[in-house]
Amino acid sequence: MKCKRCTNVRDCAIVVGMPWKQKNETLDHLISLSGAVQLRHLSNNLETLLKRDFLKLLPLELSFYLLKWLDPQTLLTCCLVSKQWNKVISACTEVWQIACKNLGWQIDDSVQDALHWKKVYLKAILRMKQLEDHEAFETSSLIGHSARVYALYYKDGLLCTGSDDLSAKLWDVSTGQCVYGIQTHTCAAVKFDEQKLVTGSFDNTVACWEWSSGARTQHFRGHTGAVFSVDYNDELDILVSGSADFTVKVWALSAGTCLNTLTGHTEWVTKVVLQKCKVKSLLHSPGDYILLSADKYEIKIWPIGREINCKCLKTLSVSEDRSICLQPRLHFDGKYIVCSSALGLYQWDFASYDILRVIKTPEIANLALLGFGDVFALLFDNRYLYIMDLRTESLISRWPLPEYRKSKRGSSFLAGEASWLNGLDGHNDTGLVFATSMPDHSIHLVLWKEPG
Repeated sequence: MKCKRCTNVRDCAIVVGMPWKQKNETLDHLISLSGAVQLRHLSNNLETLLKRDFLKLLPLELSFYLLKWLDPQTLLTCCLVSKQWNKVISACTEVWQIACKNLGWQIDDSVQDALHWKKVYLKAILRMKQLEDHEAFETSSLIGHSARVYALYYKDGLLCTGSDDLSAKLWDVSTGQCVYGIQTHTCAAVKFDEQKLVTGSFDNTVACWEWSSGARTQHFRGHTGAVFSVDYNDELDILVSGSADFTVKVWALSAGTCLNTLTGHTEWVTKVVLQKCKVKSLLHSPGDYILLSADKYEIKIWPIGREINCKCLKTLSVSEDRSICLQPRLHFDGKYIVCSSALGLYQWDFASYDILRVIKTPEIANLALLGFGDVFALLFDNRYLYIMDLRTESLISRWPLPEYRKSKRGSSFLAGEASWLNGLDGHNDTGLVFATSMPDHSIHLVLWKEPG
């Protein structure tokens, strides 16, 4: 091997082959023979000779392994060391994916562009900083009703409102414009799709309306108390309703006839939910349709489908002596049932009906549930809207609320877009977060603010 600076190959080989002790003695001898100019030259170059850029010298795989041990903020600082360091650190896909996931971001493993994930992380920390500083949202209002607004329902950027002024309106949340307005009965509950609106009323009936013409296409009569909740499924051609008469009725959606009346509740039925099951148990299989009905103390689970006569599969509660009330909100995604109470948030596993966990917030009592996902939960009380990180069960953000209209049935407030509750992704943090009716008959909206 020939040294770049040596002209004599033989002398170079001799030096290279020396033991380290002999090398040291030779170097000491050379230093003793050197003058001031040579010593100054040695001093000026010694620091450079001793430096080793490990990110440049190590194989890329080893560099990535070492980088995994550093926190993201340190990595960002290291990016400023040199262009080479910035290039290597920015190319470490797994590091930035893990950093994003730790912030509650959804990870699409099919995207392998490392620079993409570093940019996503920078966007993520900006949004999380806004949440921590209570600067992630903005507010707006919808004005158009002339009496109390009791019922709200949100879907795909559209908000439906049902009022005591005998009307229902469909609003485009992004523009604040009223898309449809039709004359109805007094609305206690609403649900809609592109063609129709279904309303539950204080007049003890359920009705189906056509948006385009405003015509009533079906009228469901049979309850003896106000109808507080409705849900329907076009595939099954079934509509369900929960009432103040303590019953749940199952109707043929197209024909308007009552197929069954489900009894067993001893309080107002304030919530009914139709949902496909996603887990297997002894009582149901994935793909089966399930009906949940809730009152002040209990949640009842019913099989629903082509058969008409169904029996209650299970009754859930948080206290056998009925000393603890359930909040009038219910989350069911086919795998888990979640409901809030004075004791905290209760999460049941739908396969076993066992309580998976009880999330308590000792610093804030009586938080009500709005939305529940894999990563975040949306909660509120009389003063604030809260975001909880479900991985740590800690409140990470809050937003002040005005004096909204209170409702024991929970129909006058709702969550908006819900996909971000399973993890933010940089695109789903837009649109409606929360809506509630106000004493002046307007609708107060909380919206995501542009991240900036």
